[in-house]
This record gives sequence, C-alpha cells and structure tokens, in this order.
Amino acid sequence: MSRSNSKGRFRKVIRWFHLWLGLVSGLVFFIMGLTGAIYAYQPELSRLTQPYLTIKEERGPYLPVSQLSEIAAKQLPGKKPTRIIYYAKDRAVTVHFIKRGSEPYYWAVYLNPYSGEVLKTSNTETEFFRFILRGHMYLWLPQPIGKVVVAACMVIFTVIVVSGLILWWPRNKNARKSSYTLKLNASPKRLNYDLHRVLGFYASWVLVFIIATGLAWSFESVMKAEYWLFSGGKERPAPPKFVSTNSGHSTTQPALDKILFAATQSYPGIEHYQVRLPDSDSASVNIVMYLKEGKYAPADNLYFNQYTAERFTAQNWGLYKDANAGEKANRMTYDIHTGGIGGFAGRTLVFFTGLIAASLPVTGFYIWWGKKKKKKKKTVAKLRIIKKAPERELV
Repeated sequence: MSRSNSKGRFRKVIRWFHLWLGLVSGLVFFIMGLTGAIYAYQPELSRLTQPYLTIKEERGPYLPVSQLSEIAAKQLPGKKPTRIIYYAKDRAVTVHFIKRGSEPYYWAVYLNPYSGEVLKTSNTETEFFRFILRGHMYLWLPQPIGKVVVAACMVIFTVIVVSGLILWWPRNKNARKSSYTLKLNASPKRLNYDLHRVLGFYASWVLVFIIATGLAWSFESVMKAEYWLFSGGKERPAPPKFVSTNSGHSTTQPALDKILFAATQSYPGIEHYQVRLPDSDSASVNIVMYLKEGKYAPADNLYFNQYTAERFTAQNWGLYKDANAGEKANRMTYDIHTGGIGGFAGRTLVFFTGLIAASLPVTGFYIWWGKKKKKKKKTVAKLRIIKKAPERELV
C-alpha cells in the first residue's frame, strides 16, 4: 500500500469519528459552549443587573462577622450559614446557606457590612447565572446524572478537537493560506464550511485548555495525574482536616470575630476573602484570603479552632507560597477554565471561544446535511439514467 493511500485511509477514519461523535454530542457541545460564553462575564453582568450587590463605601469599620452571621440566619429560620464572602469596600457581603445531598438548598443573604441592613434574601437556584451554571455543569439534569453525562462528553470533546485539528491540517502549501482565512464573499455553502474549519482551528487552541481543566473537574484521576506530573511524581494529598476542641475557656468576644480579626490584620489591604464556617462541632474555621483580585488560584487557606481561635498549621493546601507545582496546577484549574487567569482579557477570549464552540455543531451539521443532500441527488440521477436506458435500447 502506498504512503498516500495509507494517509487517505487514516484521514477517512478520523473524519468518520469527527463526524459521528460531533452529531452525537453536538447539542451538549452547543449548550456548554453557549453557557460558558455567557458565564465568562458573570462578575460584570451580575453587578449590572443586581443593584443590591453594590453599596456606598463608608469610613467606619464593618460589623463583627458573628453579628452579620446572626442577622443573616434570622432571615432563614431552620437553615445554617455555611460561608460568608467579603468583596471590595463598595460591595455587599454575601452569606450563603448551602445544603447538599437529600433535600438540598442554596440560599444567599446580601448584607450591608457597615450597618447590617438586609439588602436581599434570594434562593440562588432561581437566579439567572445559577441557571446558566447548572446548564454548563449538569445540562439542567439531576446533578448525579448530569455530572456523568458531562464527564462522558468531555472525553468525546477531546477526540473531536484533536481530530478536527488533524482534518484541518493542509495537505499542501497551496491549501495553507485558505486554512487560516475566511473567504467572506464566498457562497453560503463555502462560507459555512470556512466558518467551521477556520474558526474551529483558532478556537481549538483555547478549547484544549478549557477541556483539559473540565476533565480535571470531571475525573478525580485527571486531577491526581496533573498533580503527579507537575510535582515530579508525588501523590496528591487530601485536604487537611483539623479537630476543634473546646478547652472550656470562654471570652467576651466570640471566637469567630477573633479569628477574622487575626486573619485580616495579617493581610492588610486585601478586601476579598471568605469565611467557611464549620459544618460540625469538631470542624475548623477556614479563612480563604484571595491574594490577587479576580483570580482564585493565588490564595492562602488559614485554619482555626472554632472555640479558641487558635490557628492550625497546614502541611498542604495552606499558604500559596508553600504550595508545590502540583498543588498550584490544581489550584489554577478554575482560573484557566474561566479565563480568569488572564483577567478581563482572558475571560473575553473564553467568551468568544465559547461562542465559536457553540457554532461548530451548527456549521458542522449543515456541512453533513449538504453532503447528504448532494449524495441523494446523485443517487436519484443515477436511478433516472438506469430507468431511461431500456427505452434507448428499444429505439
């Protein structure tokens, strides 16, 4: 068999996989691309459409965190606050009430941290961006089912993107120029083909990173493999768990207030931080200090005894400066996936990549449909010739 024939057969097999995997998962690819594009601008669009997120900055201090927690808890009797998020000084503090498993819920209370005024109490499951996120992560299916479907599709997307790059590769130098540019004045059929091929090529280089980080979220084994690769062969450790014990010593100041005061004093100037409240009588309080605004990877995790405010020392998943390359790679998963690693420009790149990704199943379907119609016309034409042939012989 000649080399050209073997290459032709290889491309034929790749084309077959690219086509049928694309047809099978096209709707999922469309949904995830579109929802991902919309969610890329979630911070800006949320502030634009939700006025209660913005407050007037004041010179005075915030109310104690224990008081804010109590105010929020009164809005939702029977529910327990799980985390409290602080943003800039002109932003509302958000208190989340999250329960997973049986009878789950996800509520949020937005407070003015200076006065304690309740700005809004919201069931986040009914909010627009929560709806978009559930579509992106679970396709609006029940979480256990949606997670499995999305995970399987992430594997399929990997094959589609890689096979698409192989099919895009120009066969000769003359075809190279047309592989990089769109011919806008071409026929609708040719333009659709170029939109799929050329835009798909440019988007693929970003989609590779988006899909890789999506796989890490979907499969714990991928996250472990990433840690192993970047840490030089080390096993990925589990997050630390500290036990809070009550020594019986009480103070007039709530321990939670002492904890947050100690944390914020150690990080002057930082306005974005999160208080993760203990989920049991023996759990610790976790304070997450975000070191760079708009990014979630560079962060310090601080752990405290919920009764005595004593700080625990974490051997891993603690201070960002102490993290090895494997841990930093794991931490960067969200920032890479959303484009936040590149700031607003990075999220804009993800926005356009998401739109292109959503268009690929559509343009790909029209390419397939056009070829199918063309093949059908050729078949009909052949049948007509065959039917007319006996009449010619009689003549």
